[in-house]
Amino acid sequence: MSQTPGRYDFCIGLVLAMSSSIFIGGSFILKKKGLLRLARKGSMRAGQGGHAYLKEWLWWAGLLSMGAGEVANFAAYAFAPATLVTPLGALSVLVSAILSSFFLNEKLNLHGKIGCLLSILGSTVMVIHAPQEEEVETLDEMSHKLGDPGFVVFATLVVIVSLILICVVGPRHGQTNILVYITICSVIGALSVSCVKGLGIAIKELFAGKPVLKHPLSWILLLSLTVCVSTQINYLNRALDIFNTSIVTPIYYVIFTTSVLTCSAILFKEWQHMAADDIIGTFSGFLTIIVGIFLLHAFKDVNFTLANLPLSLRKDDRAANGTLLSTYDSFNDDEESSACLGEMQSTESLSARRNGSLSAF
Repeated sequence: MSQTPGRYDFCIGLVLAMSSSIFIGGSFILKKKGLLRLARKGSMRAGQGGHAYLKEWLWWAGLLSMGAGEVANFAAYAFAPATLVTPLGALSVLVSAILSSFFLNEKLNLHGKIGCLLSILGSTVMVIHAPQEEEVETLDEMSHKLGDPGFVVFATLVVIVSLILICVVGPRHGQTNILVYITICSVIGALSVSCVKGLGIAIKELFAGKPVLKHPLSWILLLSLTVCVSTQINYLNRALDIFNTSIVTPIYYVIFTTSVLTCSAILFKEWQHMAADDIIGTFSGFLTIIVGIFLLHAFKDVNFTLANLPLSLRKDDRAANGTLLSTYDSFNDDEESSACLGEMQSTESLSARRNGSLSAF
């Protein structure tokens, strides 16, 4: 593949991935606006089992926006590496946080603003250092990659670990340990991304006029994707139902993206064509996004702004000078206590003498 077509496909995949984040992030705002409008009208809420949202056009607009985002994300895997597309999914969280502060009157504190900035910087670093050449262009090449011993071992381990977590660990510890259900949907998600990548290649070949519908791999990938996505949705919903969303979202992003990067390294071997500085840059960008997502979610309920910063610094200054002040105050207190004690003793002695008390002598 020549450099120009590869660069062109990379740019298409990048635009599709960013568009996906914008559509998905905006869909949450549209749906929330629709549900809030229904609540003001007094309709039965969705959490109480109501279905009045089906008559609200804002809710449908949000659903269509999410559908457009998922389609764009699906198509992005056909043009750009999974190493790039998957981490950029964090931008949907960023878009949702920014739009909610404008349209839902949800305040974005200082930690959230710093988290948004770090997420943007991390995404930019990943885009700069991501691999710009694709290894797989046809279903036959994809079939060869899937038959690679390294990927077969990886997929087998994923299935075994998932079954153990689902059948053994989940029933015992799923209600108390947040990592159980999140790990299930994350490691299964790595396989689903591989299926999406293969189906994206099949769609490209279909538009090119090739008989991909007769290729058995197309149907195997479609069936596998259905099973993986169903499992993901099931256990992610369980995690969200039991644990706090602000905790589930960043943990799921980290484990899911790490699983996808590992799967991509084994299946597509994109890392073999990357220089050392690009590998370091990619991981640095990924870690920066993780920190940004953590700040955005972990401290979202903390009311902290720039106006509070000088006050905090003054408190720190007081704490730093606390030892000197306490010593000085202690010295003054000792002097005052001694003076008071002496005065009390003199008063008692004089009183005793006036009363003729022998104890005074």
